[in-house]
Amino acid sequence: MMRIKTMIAAAAIAVSTTAVAADIKPAVIYDMGGKFDKSFNEGVYNGVKKFTEETGIEVMEFEVTNETQREQAMRRMAERGATIVLGVGFAQADAISKVSAEFPDTKFSIIDVSWLDAPNLRQYAFKEHEGSYIVGVAAAKASKTGKVGFVGGMDIGLIRRFGCGYVGGVKSVNANAEVYQNMTGTTPSAWNDPAKGAELTQSQIDRGADVVYHAAGGTGAGVIQAAADAGKLAIGVDSNQNGMAPGSVLTSMLKRVDVAAYETFMDVKNGNFSAGVRVLGLAEGGVDWALDENNASLVTADMKAAVESARADIISGKVKVHDYFSDESCPY
Repeated sequence: MMRIKTMIAAAAIAVSTTAVAADIKPAVIYDMGGKFDKSFNEGVYNGVKKFTEETGIEVMEFEVTNETQREQAMRRMAERGATIVLGVGFAQADAISKVSAEFPDTKFSIIDVSWLDAPNLRQYAFKEHEGSYIVGVAAAKASKTGKVGFVGGMDIGLIRRFGCGYVGGVKSVNANAEVYQNMTGTTPSAWNDPAKGAELTQSQIDRGADVVYHAAGGTGAGVIQAAADAGKLAIGVDSNQNGMAPGSVLTSMLKRVDVAAYETFMDVKNGNFSAGVRVLGLAEGGVDWALDENNASLVTADMKAAVESARADIISGKVKVHDYFSDESCPY
């Protein structure tokens, strides 16, 4: 009799668990560039994929190809019964602010936004300046000319935040270093223009830069290819891009948007979702640099020691990296 009761209880738990899982309908809205952009969107996709692989729960998705689609896609997901909708990138802030108010019983989450206020919305922000600082240290250690470059995507404060942190890291190693900076454009198309990225990179190389860091989404593919073709070094961003040109990508500034995506969906699944802002820096594992077999031959012991020292000093508070957002300036 006891065995039968145990079997019935186990079956009830299994049914209950299945029912809970069935009630979860996650959705993600990727932004310009698409989920295979080898950068920001793809980082999110990796987190979504991990969630699906571990839980068996499929995630509804939409890839934005023009600006008018963001709000429409988000509303459509909510209308289709999505229980959690994840927006990818600051450009979706207005859309998620509006749609989350229309669907108060639906949970929403967004990456790269921290200024909204809604009881059903989680926001993720990252300390990109900290991660950019440590790859700046690597760039300065690798440079033979004392001249390095930075190519941004869309000219906005967020990307200037990357650039400023990078300059700080470079200057901490070589105060006399020159850092060339160019932005790809002023519209969202700047995230997906590899040809322009290659052109800007080549212009920096022509001026003597031998290491070029990009924070440009899909445009960065052109930056990396141009650096590789010229026999110079690139630094990737968001995802680990070391493998895009093995031996030519010094490192990548990892922005763990995959963690944000995975954590959001898992928290909803496990009943642990909460609204508010989560800020992830070096100390929280939200940003870092990438070391693997693709760049092992490029990273010297001295370089690694310098980067790890800077990393530890930032985490401890000994070094405070200037945040462009604090005053919209860069003192380095």
